Amino acid sequence: QVQLVESGGGLVQAGGSLRLSCTASGSISSITRMAWYRQAPGKQRELMAGISSGGSINYGDSVKGRFTISRDNAKNSVYLQMNSLRPEDTAVYYCNVLNFFGSYWGQGTQVTVSS
Repeated sequence: QVQLVESGGGLVQAGGSLRLSCTASGSISSITRMAWYRQAPGKQRELMAGISSGGSINYGDSVKGRFTISRDNAKNSVYLQMNSLRPEDTAVYYCNVLNFFGSYWGQGTQVTVSS
């Protein structure tokens, strides 16, 4: 089992920035990938960015060039730096972790971008 605690969401004006954090505990030694997803009301959950244990990174098309994912293995944490935020970025953001046993989700953190 992996437990995830997210933080960093909030209300920001368009053009502003936020940094999300997610810290994992539990069966962390077998983590293969950490990622951020978001889900807006009435929409499917979509990938924002993922980073593998080897450091390979991929981004969703809607956030390329604006969002940056990073990982601190010593702290078992993954971060999402979000710049140039837009009202359409408003959503609940979820941390996701994959290990050899399965996929785990955080409780989500709300990000609201005002115009």
